[in-house]
Amino acid sequence: MRPTAPPSAADRFVTPAWLAGRLDDPDVVVVDGSWYLPAMHRDPDAEYRAGHIPGAVRVDIEAVRDRDSTLPHMLPTPEAFAAAMGELGIAEDMTVVVYDGAGLFSAPRVWWMLTVFGARDVRILDGGLPGWTAAGHPVQTGAPPTRSPRTFKPRFDRSAVADLGDVQDAVRNGSAQVLDARSAERFRGDAPEPRPGVRSGHIPGSRNLPYSAVLAEGRLADPQAITAAVRAAGVDPAEPVITSCGSGVTAAILWLALDAIGHPPRSIYDGSWTEWGGRSDVPAATGDP
Repeated sequence: MRPTAPPSAADRFVTPAWLAGRLDDPDVVVVDGSWYLPAMHRDPDAEYRAGHIPGAVRVDIEAVRDRDSTLPHMLPTPEAFAAAMGELGIAEDMTVVVYDGAGLFSAPRVWWMLTVFGARDVRILDGGLPGWTAAGHPVQTGAPPTRSPRTFKPRFDRSAVADLGDVQDAVRNGSAQVLDARSAERFRGDAPEPRPGVRSGHIPGSRNLPYSAVLAEGRLADPQAITAAVRAAGVDPAEPVITSCGSGVTAAILWLALDAIGHPPRSIYDGSWTEWGGRSDVPAATGDP
């Protein structure tokens, strides 16, 4: 394998042209990380079979998860994640390019998972599959390709993952700002949560920055727009931040947005509001922060 240095924030994304020129590189693997909310009424597996980037493998966050948890798509153990990646022909020292069918929605979650477990060079396709096809590049149909198994050697970065106790500590002592990527209506408690048994509202003391505010036409917005949105949410990006959302997916979009302005957050709350709002032993707030 050729050595690769961790990319800078500006290099997290690659263009369709960049990827098209490397599809035959044995050290580059393309991952379709598409996942959608039930309200989107989209089937990522069916869409993959109907058309995907040639050679791309599927990483389904509902399959690569902690199967002992009742919460959706929680991080698996490092060993389970490494086994799943190895079966897909992915090693930790390869260049991995992740995309999704929405442009930029679930790919950041898969990017974060790979990064947390020690993959050294993970990129996101700018514009996702829509950007790929708009640029005139071909798609492939049918089932995922069979790749030769590889060994993925995990190195778990525990500091990048916040659990309930970490968030409680941050709220109690002010050691980090909690930034919620859900819609303003869900954050305020004006709209019901999509998952049964989960209260409406937000973590007391948290701030709200809907993930849509840092996107522009299926891509990450420019740094000036991101900075303005972050500050409008009442967050100082230079201070520690824990990102959260409904179930740890769009929180990864905020991670990338903060990283793009030079202030990567401390961690992502993996359980997010599904865990917090589903418990009766922690408080919930409603209304504006």
